[in-house]
Amino acid sequence: MTFSIETSDLTKKFGPYTAVDHINVGVRAGEIFGFLGANGAGKTTAIRMLCGLLTPTSGSGHVAGFDIMKETAKIRTRIGYMSQKFSLYPDLVVRDNLKLYGSLYGLNKRNLAARMDEMSAFLGLTDLLPRITGSLPWGWQQRLSLACANLHKPQILFLDEPTGSVDPVSRRNFWDLIQLLSAQGTTIFVTTHHMDEAEYCHRISIMISGKIAAMDSPQALKKKHNCETLLDAFLAIVEGGNR
Repeated sequence: MTFSIETSDLTKKFGPYTAVDHINVGVRAGEIFGFLGANGAGKTTAIRMLCGLLTPTSGSGHVAGFDIMKETAKIRTRIGYMSQKFSLYPDLVVRDNLKLYGSLYGLNKRNLAARMDEMSAFLGLTDLLPRITGSLPWGWQQRLSLACANLHKPQILFLDEPTGSVDPVSRRNFWDLIQLLSAQGTTIFVTTHHMDEAEYCHRISIMISGKIAAMDSPQALKKKHNCETLLDAFLAIVEGGNR
C-alpha cells in the first residue's frame, strides 16, 4: 500500500531527552489521521519533523513520496501547515494575508486570484476580505489560516491544534470543512486535545511520552477497551501506558 505519510522508527532527541521515540505511522491519501496525547507527549515535535522543520535524530520518513531527511524543500511544496499559534499578520486585511501567503507558495497572479476566490467562497470569507485580520473573531481567524494553508492545493494538510481556544460551534464548523477537504482527496494530519474532534478522524494515534501507545479507528479503540466514550478509552490506554 502507498501512503501519503510514512515513518519508520522516527526519533527526535534533545540532549538526553527523547521527545519522539521510534514511531511508526502510515497515513493513506484522503485519510483524516488524528494525533492525540497530553501536552509534552511529542505530537508537535513529530509534526514539525514531518513538515521538514526539524531534523530527526534517527529513523526515516516520507511525506508525499519525499524523504524527510533529504527532500524537505520538495515536501514543503506539497503540504499546507497550520501551527498552534495564529501565524498571520493581524494588521493586514484578510485579502492581503491571502495574497502574501499565495505569493510565498509561488502562485502566479492569475492562479492566486482564482484560488483566493475559490477558498474565500469555500470558507465563507468573501464578505470579510476587506476586514482587518486582527478584528475577526478567533474562529474566523482560524478559517483564514486554513484558507492560507490550502491556497496552493496541497496534497497534505498538517493541522497542529487548529481549534485551540475556539468555541464549540466554530470547532464543529471547522471540522465540517476538514471533512469536505478529506472527501476531495486531501490527506489531513491533525493534532488535538478534544475527544469529540477525534471522533471525526478515520484513525487516531495516542502518544504517551513520545511513544505511540495505540493506533486504530475511534470505534475500534472503544470496542477494544470496552468503553462507551473515546475519552474513557483514551484514559484506559494512558493508564496502561503509565504502569
